[in-house]
Amino acid sequence: MTRHYIIPIFVPHLGCPHDCVFCNQRKITGLSTNITPSFVEKTIKEHLETFNSDSYVEVAFYGGSFTAIDLDIQKELLKVPYKYKEKGLIQGIRLSTRPDCIDELILNNLREYKVDTIELGVQSLEDTVLYESGRGHTSKDVYEASNLIKDYGINLGLQMMIGLPGDDRCKSLYTCKEFIKLNPFCVRIYPTLVVKDTYLETLYLKDKYIPLTLEEAVDISTELLMLFNYYHIDVIRIGLQPTENIQLGKDVVTGPFHPAFRQLVEANIIKLLLDDYLSKANLTFQNEVLVIQANSRNISAIAGQKSSNINYFMQKYKFNKIKIYPKDMDSDLLGITIGQFYDKINIELLMESYLKEKSII
Repeated sequence: MTRHYIIPIFVPHLGCPHDCVFCNQRKITGLSTNITPSFVEKTIKEHLETFNSDSYVEVAFYGGSFTAIDLDIQKELLKVPYKYKEKGLIQGIRLSTRPDCIDELILNNLREYKVDTIELGVQSLEDTVLYESGRGHTSKDVYEASNLIKDYGINLGLQMMIGLPGDDRCKSLYTCKEFIKLNPFCVRIYPTLVVKDTYLETLYLKDKYIPLTLEEAVDISTELLMLFNYYHIDVIRIGLQPTENIQLGKDVVTGPFHPAFRQLVEANIIKLLLDDYLSKANLTFQNEVLVIQANSRNISAIAGQKSSNINYFMQKYKFNKIKIYPKDMDSDLLGITIGQFYDKINIELLMESYLKEKSII
């Protein structure tokens, strides 16, 4: 399998015309200086030396709002990865920006430099949430920018946040469903964290903002990930990337931070779906052995972090033992054995049933 490598170039707050209530790019990226073409060149060279020659390599401009930067500076920065792409040394160029910083002039320039993917920091498609978060754009800007990006043949990425001021589960589900209508190439989901030196920290300290608990954030993200999975939309990240400073007690004041947030969400999905399946099965569980066979990539999610799912099912259904084995099988399938009973279940079908029962779809 071809390995996919990202060469990250962080442009903290460069070009961004707004200070959103949750944002402190210097804290999040650990950087405070503007990025130069020579820095981009140096970063790409250093990373390429560590990759296998048959890898898929993508240069990604993260942070800030790339297309809000002066157009001449955009060109100077893009010339560097463009040169490497023309030589076949990298295969992709990606950037992130604001929905209100996209127009035909900008897109013509990005297409000239062979940008493959644009990720929009949408955060929410509820205008009240956007306003309370100080985003400085409306949902209308998102729809217009998304459609224009796709018209130009560029991959569309959408980023959403949960737990923003004025947000709730229903509004997050609404944003998710609107994302699905836009049919993006990829999606990111970020629970809102209270970061030092932000207006959100001020609101929190004045008891005017209550962050989601970790459990609440996992529960909401669980429904969002199930929805995106059901509609075959690739969720490439859930939760902020932990760094030396992005940790509770350091630059994160409070909020639903966990270094393995996605693992918690994926484990919760399996827990809900298996629980739903077992609760409807006309079987005796007490003192029986539950054997689960699954694709190796699903083993950790089935067990749950620190065996939390195993402990949950042991306690609820009084199994004598639970055994989980990797097997060469489709990742959407699970083999379930309880005593003499055997069933092969489809995770996607269980997900569809669960979402319908909860009136989510």
